[in-house]
Amino acid sequence: MSAHVERSRPIGYGSLAGEFIGAAGWISFTAVVLAGATGGFFTWYLAVVPLHREGLSAIALPLGVLIGALVSLSLWRWYANYFARRTGIKFERSLRYDALSWVSLLLLWLSFALPLSITHSGRMLVVSAAFFCLAKLFFAARFNQTVRDVLVDFATTRFAIVVIAELAAIIIGQRAGTHIAESRHLLLAVWGRWDAVHYLDIATIGYHGTDVAFFPLFPLLITMLGRLTGSHLIAGLILSNVAFFFGLLYLYKWAEHEFDRGVARRAIFYISIFPTAVFFSAVYTESLFFALTVASFYYIREHKWLAAGIIGFLAALTRVEGVLLIVPFAMECYQSNRSSAVGILRPAISICLIPLGILCYMAWLWVLVGDPLAFSHVQSHWNRHLALPWVGIWNSLKIVATTHLPQTAVNKLLELVFTGLMIGVLVAGYRRLRPSAAAYMALSILVPLCTSSLMSMQRFALVLFPMFAILALWGQKPSVNNLIVALSLPLLGLFTVLFANWYWVA
Repeated sequence: MSAHVERSRPIGYGSLAGEFIGAAGWISFTAVVLAGATGGFFTWYLAVVPLHREGLSAIALPLGVLIGALVSLSLWRWYANYFARRTGIKFERSLRYDALSWVSLLLLWLSFALPLSITHSGRMLVVSAAFFCLAKLFFAARFNQTVRDVLVDFATTRFAIVVIAELAAIIIGQRAGTHIAESRHLLLAVWGRWDAVHYLDIATIGYHGTDVAFFPLFPLLITMLGRLTGSHLIAGLILSNVAFFFGLLYLYKWAEHEFDRGVARRAIFYISIFPTAVFFSAVYTESLFFALTVASFYYIREHKWLAAGIIGFLAALTRVEGVLLIVPFAMECYQSNRSSAVGILRPAISICLIPLGILCYMAWLWVLVGDPLAFSHVQSHWNRHLALPWVGIWNSLKIVATTHLPQTAVNKLLELVFTGLMIGVLVAGYRRLRPSAAAYMALSILVPLCTSSLMSMQRFALVLFPMFAILALWGQKPSVNNLIVALSLPLLGLFTVLFANWYWVA
């Protein structure tokens, strides 16, 4: 938030047009009205024109344009007021800045000027919406320290990872063997490796075979956005990167709430350069699950129970581990309401939303394949089954000791190292966390340990956000900070190169 708080102009309820013109000027007012009218026109064009009813179309066009203009003015006013409160700038200044973001909606008119091959499937809608959101993001970063810190971290680390991955795919080439190409464009295909193939298949043709192991929210969102972008791969990339940005934002806010701004900055930096952070930019659930879990956790700590429950529901629809949010939810609920039986009613209702996510998927599987636990039973395809926590560790140690394949031995060693890292950080640093965060971290480690395999533990560590808060606390010492960065960056570069060329990473 800005250190200097400007006095905001009171918002009255007089003439709407007069208020806007007086506060922001004719140019800003006209830009927003035209943007809203554009939205109304294209709503009419896409929703009413295909009905081929001339009478309805003649009435709906002016009505749609008018409603679009009024809605845009209302949203402009609401957001400018919110932005002024959050940043401390004047309402008039907030209006003028935000008006610039509305101009991007005028790009929709290019749909009639550019070739159909460029604008089909709603691509111009996606482009204009992207510019609209980016403009708001940059203005927020201009006045808000939190957004600025997150944006700088996100942009610098993602840019570096993208450059490394693309160069690796071009210069080194793919690992020998037959691989699935999710795009004819090499630069896009880089991000559709391994598990991404499953999510893209589900989005394209639905569930079949072992795909039931992958929970439905991410592929469902890919399907929805893919109808606009014309490419499920591009849709998945947009979703992953947008989710990662918001995940960083919520991690920053949570860590700042629990500790301080310095810890928050280091936490988002450490998670962004973690060796397997390439998965945050690929078509994997890591970004979405990370964003949903840390957001739910943030709202749990803020005692905004309904928001925490809804987001927890979505997390449980993304990965089975999302249901673990019940534990910190219950702990914080009890801690804040143990003296009042009445106050516990709303959080008690909200907590029920979290398991509802996995129950919805189980119900769908029951209808689809007749087995509500198919997502669990199919894990045998990857040699996973319920076992005691140390069985997976012992199995990996045996493979390392007996295998004659160097690559297999290295992969198993990496799984053991990252498992040891998670357990070690938890044991050494749990006292620095609230009990709810420590419990969530412990359960998030325990669940994959009980599958008799350490496969993908490097990737599972990536979404373990309390671990990065502990590392950020330790990173207050320059020597520890230097050690974390020195170990993370080279491994991140190596894993990015391997992933880009179809080598197994996690």
